Amino acid sequence: MIQTVRQASALRGTVSLPADKSIAHRSAILSALGNGTSTIHNFPDSADPQSTLDCIRTLGIAAERNKQGVLEVDGRGLDGLHPPDAPLDCGNSGTTMRLLSGVMAGQKFGSVLTGDESLQQRPMERIADPLKAMGARIELVDGHAPIRIRPTREDLNGIEYRLPVASAQVKSCVLLAGLYAAGETIVIEPTPSRDHTERMLGLQVDEVGGVRELTVEQGHTIPATTWTVPGDFSAAAFFLVAGTVVPNSELTMEGVGLNPSRNALLEVLDDMGGDVTVENERVEGAEPVGDVTVRSARLQGTEVAGRLIPNLIDEIPVIAVAAACAEGTTEIRDAQELRVKETDRLHAMAENLNALGAEVKERDDGLIIEGNGPNLLGTTVGSFDDHRVAMAMGVAGLVAHGTTTINDAECADVSFPGFWTELEDVAVVEE
Repeated sequence: MIQTVRQASALRGTVSLPADKSIAHRSAILSALGNGTSTIHNFPDSADPQSTLDCIRTLGIAAERNKQGVLEVDGRGLDGLHPPDAPLDCGNSGTTMRLLSGVMAGQKFGSVLTGDESLQQRPMERIADPLKAMGARIELVDGHAPIRIRPTREDLNGIEYRLPVASAQVKSCVLLAGLYAAGETIVIEPTPSRDHTERMLGLQVDEVGGVRELTVEQGHTIPATTWTVPGDFSAAAFFLVAGTVVPNSELTMEGVGLNPSRNALLEVLDDMGGDVTVENERVEGAEPVGDVTVRSARLQGTEVAGRLIPNLIDEIPVIAVAAACAEGTTEIRDAQELRVKETDRLHAMAENLNALGAEVKERDDGLIIEGNGPNLLGTTVGSFDDHRVAMAMGVAGLVAHGTTTINDAECADVSFPGFWTELEDVAVVEE
C-alpha cells in the first residue's frame, strides 16, 4: 500500500488509540496460565497480540470474545497447556516469541517457535542463554528462530540472573520460566525496563541503590482475573509528536496507559519545550491511566541517552522526527537495540529524514540530528516494512512542504490498525 500525507496547517480533535500491545500480550499469556476463566477488556485486533492468541490456542487454551466483545480466556493453570500439533507461529511479534519461550522452556513436552522472515532475523541468544542456565534444552539456528525447545527431564532450576542490557522481554522470559523452576528465580535489573510483567504477576520487587531485584517462586499462583488493557502509549507517541510539531494544533487522547516505565517520551518532550497536559489520572488493572492533551510548541534540541532509552525505545523513530523539527542539535545515544528491531530503525530513520531534507548522521548507537523542520520537503520514502518507521514518516509528512509518499505503509497495521484514517481525520489540510 502506498500512503500519501500532505502538509497540515493544524491538527484538531480526539484520537482513538489501539490498546496497549505490551499489556495485551501479557494478559493473554497470564490468563492462559491462570486458574479459571479470565476476562480481558479492550484486547486489540492488531497483528502482534493476535499472534499471541493464536499461539495459546495452539496450546489448547480456549480464547474467544463474548457477545459484548470482551475476550474470555479459559486458563488451565501452569501445567494445563497441551502439546502443540504444529509450530507456534509468532508472526512478526518478538514479544510473543520471547515471552512464550520462557513458558515453553518449563513444559514436559517439546515445541518449536517460529515467525515471519523478519522475526527470524532477530537475535534470540539473549533469551536462550539464561534459559539454558536454568536447565532448558533449547536449539537456535545461528542464534535466531526457529527456536526448538525439547522436553525437560526434570524441573528447571531457579537462578539469579543479572540482565546484561535493559530488556523487558528478556526479563519477562526469565520470570515466566521461573514459574516452573525449583526454588526462587531472581532477576537483577541494573537499568529499569517496562515493569508490566512483575506488576501483573504481583511479584516481590526490591530496590537497592537504583538496582531492582525481582523474585518469583516455582508454582507462583496466577488467579483468574479481569484485565483492562489501556490505550497504547507507544501509539499515542505519534500523535503527541504530531500535535507538537504541527502549528495551531490541539489533540486529546483518552484512557492512555501512563506506566512510568513507559512514558519517558513525556520527559523528553518537556525538556524540548513541549506542551502536554495529563488529566483524570487513575489506576485500572494495576496500571496508571490518564487523559492526555498536546498542543503545538516550538521545540529545542536535546540529549536522549542513558536511563531514558529503555523506557522509550519504541518511541525513538518519532522522537527523531521531533528532533528534525526542533531548533538546534539533538543527540540520541545508547540505542543500539534499534539496530535489531523489525528493521535497523536507526538507519531507516536517517535515510528517510535525510531524503526529506533533514540533517541526520548515524552513530553506532544512535543519531545526531540538526533541527531543520521548516525546510523539510515532501518526497517518497520507505517503511522498511517496519510499522514504527512507517508511522513516524507519516508524522514527518504532516510537517514537510507538499506531499510525502510512504511505500509499503500497510505495515502500520501491526500495532495501529486505522492509523492512517486517524491521521487524516485530525489533519486540517488547506486546499
